[in-house]
Amino acid sequence: MSTQILKGLRVLDLSRMLSGPYCTMHLADHGAEVIKIEGGAGDTSRGNGPFRDDDPNHDWAGYFISLNRGKKSIQLDLKSAEGKAQFRALAASADVVVENFRPKVMDRLGLSYESLAADNPKLVYAAIRGFGDPRTGESPYTNWPSYDVVAQAMGGLMAITGADADSPTKTGPGVGDIFAGMMMAFGIMAALREAEATGKGQFVDVAMYDAMISLCERMVYLHDITGVVPGPEGNGHPFLSPFGLYPAADGHVALGIVDDAFWQRLATLMGQPELGKDPLFATRAARAQNAAKVNRLVAAWTSKQSKAQLTRTLGGEVPFGPLNTIANIARDPHIAARKMLAQINGPDPAQKPWTVAANPLRFGAHGHGALASPPALGADNQMLDAIAPATPMDPETKRSLRDAFGRFATGVTVVTTRQPDGTPRGFTANSFTSVSLDPPLLLVCIGKAALSCDTFASTDHFAVNILADDQKELSGLFASQSTDKFSLADWHAGTENLPVMDGALASFCCKHHRLVDAGDHLILIGRVLDFETADGQPLGYYKGAYFDIGLDRAVTAAATAGDATIAAVLCHKNRLLLAEDDTGSVTLPTGPSMETLTRSLSDQDLTPELAQLYAVYQVTGTDAQRIVYHGHVQGNARNGLKFYDLDALPLDRVRDDAERSLLRRYAQENRHGTFGIYHGNEVEGVVHTLAGNHKYHI
Repeated sequence: MSTQILKGLRVLDLSRMLSGPYCTMHLADHGAEVIKIEGGAGDTSRGNGPFRDDDPNHDWAGYFISLNRGKKSIQLDLKSAEGKAQFRALAASADVVVENFRPKVMDRLGLSYESLAADNPKLVYAAIRGFGDPRTGESPYTNWPSYDVVAQAMGGLMAITGADADSPTKTGPGVGDIFAGMMMAFGIMAALREAEATGKGQFVDVAMYDAMISLCERMVYLHDITGVVPGPEGNGHPFLSPFGLYPAADGHVALGIVDDAFWQRLATLMGQPELGKDPLFATRAARAQNAAKVNRLVAAWTSKQSKAQLTRTLGGEVPFGPLNTIANIARDPHIAARKMLAQINGPDPAQKPWTVAANPLRFGAHGHGALASPPALGADNQMLDAIAPATPMDPETKRSLRDAFGRFATGVTVVTTRQPDGTPRGFTANSFTSVSLDPPLLLVCIGKAALSCDTFASTDHFAVNILADDQKELSGLFASQSTDKFSLADWHAGTENLPVMDGALASFCCKHHRLVDAGDHLILIGRVLDFETADGQPLGYYKGAYFDIGLDRAVTAAATAGDATIAAVLCHKNRLLLAEDDTGSVTLPTGPSMETLTRSLSDQDLTPELAQLYAVYQVTGTDAQRIVYHGHVQGNARNGLKFYDLDALPLDRVRDDAERSLLRRYAQENRHGTFGIYHGNEVEGVVHTLAGNHKYHI
């Protein structure tokens, strides 16, 4: 069964026959783009058979179909200058290269790991060899060729397989290849994980000989602990009984009795419960010591019954299973329930589908779709037309991109995409930044609890729209769960038909590059494909409030000249902190500087936290500057300070007209969390808000 869990991963597969193709088969089954690089005649396994009767030209060998489903095929002559250049261009865009040539073959072609990594530092280069690669440890057999049977023999597998010491036996499947390929699939994913974290790929290799020693780990510790050289064990086990194959009237069955409780249950089912308590057999150690007698007793009972009878008696009661042929397997209800025999359609829709072993991995969070067909030789050669050698980004484009990346302050954006059915989706994000100019990458954070998280995590393309200062309402709309967001917003279709917001300072259309776990968020990294820019000021966001960032800097700088006093509008649980004098008049807490004001409040066990600028105005006649910040405060008011409810401020006792107007405005703006910045004098000025400029008369 196929998933898309490795979607976005590009693998160049130079391997042939079994070990490498089996490795890359697993990657392709789970969504990786695996591109077979084949010479003139293609992978050797294309000619190995078997072939069906409806394939008179012998185009589709079963050997090839099973291992190469879901892959692409490009024909390249790696001995030619053109072929080398085309492969290098492909490798520059790839995540992984897999090959199973003998050592130094790629080096002699001028396509060594080191030369490819110079162009693509994140490249993971995977090599499966008979005896490993000199880069990780040079074997005296380095240059020996090897196939499955050689690995099984030298790695000890055949020495412990068979009826007796005089009849060593090769296992049926090509485990010398398959196990090495499976190990390499793990090695590739481990190296990719490090490459994602560090930006550096590496060379990874597996020796088939080494893989077999790992597979036969039992013989290693047995020899170490007992001094015995393990030999063939037939169908039994060296220190467990009954454990192995036992005769049935019409074949054989397998038993694996380890726990004493299972032995007691088997004895009861055999109609001989006394054997469960017999000192000769009651414990695991006793059964091992008397294994020959145990096996004779069990075999005498099983041989009188058919496999079906034994299945009805023992199935689910003790570790048991009948010895199946593929004909038995095809009829087994487990196989149907688990969909372990998969159908693959060929490139010709009129052709009868092939049956292959499905991928056994199951992921609960991912759908398991049908396996794709194997590629005809060179079926994807047209990909070469779209792949050009990497060239430096045009300086003017890089300058424009740098400018576009700079058009945000606190990352207020609307991120958009489309569902597979074309429905537009979007959300407001306040965690956005550029990552890299070359290649052009940017990232945005998505809360895992967000309704759109799964959509954006699996999308191929998305757009990031940096909002302008008059797009607060748009930000609020896309922060909501409204189902008609896009019908209420002004937008147009950009690159890859992505929704692009009209009026945004910059919009980046991106291809999904990476997805990284970050606690309760996912970091979605995109590669910029296209971008648009416009003039304007950015929409800022800080501690739950929107503000005009450009203006904040401008008015603060303008207020640094001349005498100035600092005041603070400080709120705590919908109450405002004011200073009250002996006459009952009230005013904002004030000081000659921010440091002095903060210190005086701290001396009274209050903890102020000034968030942002709220007003700057000049007092007519004295040129003195009044600078007001707003924020929050913790603690108890005393010594002339008092908290007043925002809905019941004593405005009639505020002694300064400008301050009275300011407090009235603050009470109103606090209700909806959108704060403007006043700039003018104590009589007249402008409140710069996020929806434009509004003039106020005091």
